[in-house]
Amino acid sequence: MSDILSKKEIEHFINKGFVRINNAFSKDTADAALEILWNYLPCDRLNPSTWNEPVIRLGMYTNEPFIESINTPKLHNAFNQLIGKDKWIPCRSVGTFPVRFPSEKKPNDIGKHVDTSFPGNDPNNFFEWRANVKSKGRALLMLILYSDVSENDAPTVIYEGSHIDIARLLSKEGDAGLSFMEIAGKLEELPKRKEVYATGKAGTVYLCHPFLVHSAQPHRGNNPKFMAQPPLLLKGELSISESETSYTPIEKAIRLGLD
Repeated sequence: MSDILSKKEIEHFINKGFVRINNAFSKDTADAALEILWNYLPCDRLNPSTWNEPVIRLGMYTNEPFIESINTPKLHNAFNQLIGKDKWIPCRSVGTFPVRFPSEKKPNDIGKHVDTSFPGNDPNNFFEWRANVKSKGRALLMLILYSDVSENDAPTVIYEGSHIDIARLLSKEGDAGLSFMEIAGKLEELPKRKEVYATGKAGTVYLCHPFLVHSAQPHRGNNPKFMAQPPLLLKGELSISESETSYTPIEKAIRLGLD
């Protein structure tokens, strides 16, 4: 198949930190995934009075609709364009689902953050997980919409171009990098960035640079929001200096932050 991403879209990924792919998978696949997810929720799909929490987290899913949604030819093609052919590992799980409901209660997970990619001293402590300038282990952050998401439906806030600031931050920290909490503690010192909402129809996927700063927000709409946010894992290590071949888009993006 011909390349999915245009030259302009690849430049957008390098400079802004993300690219949006519409119709990355079908509505039928999204609907099949929702059928499964509702079975695990402690509330009634047809009765909003039972939606008592602003966010409910569901676990890892490996059922066919989920695996199908993140392994379409369109997405694999985009992975090859951004990361390089044979440099990434196909997803076999969509990770956790923070299902967001319309609520007057404020969710407790709406702070700015960067997803980390390898364990610290305690692998069971998420806040000790780390990221380094070579994005050890992680090729992409993916925001995968299984329901329609408008501006009122708690879309993820993307801070455009913030991956460059994080690359600059991590470039001073060597292979050990920084922990989730160490990065979080430095985010307010970074340049102010334009906020973009990750909206779209079910089947939309945002492919984000792993260093992109993002945050959740409260739900002001009517229908629950279903989004997965799995990493795309790296097979090897990125090359961000003294490459004998040309750099891939993910590597070029990191190099924008290297002084």
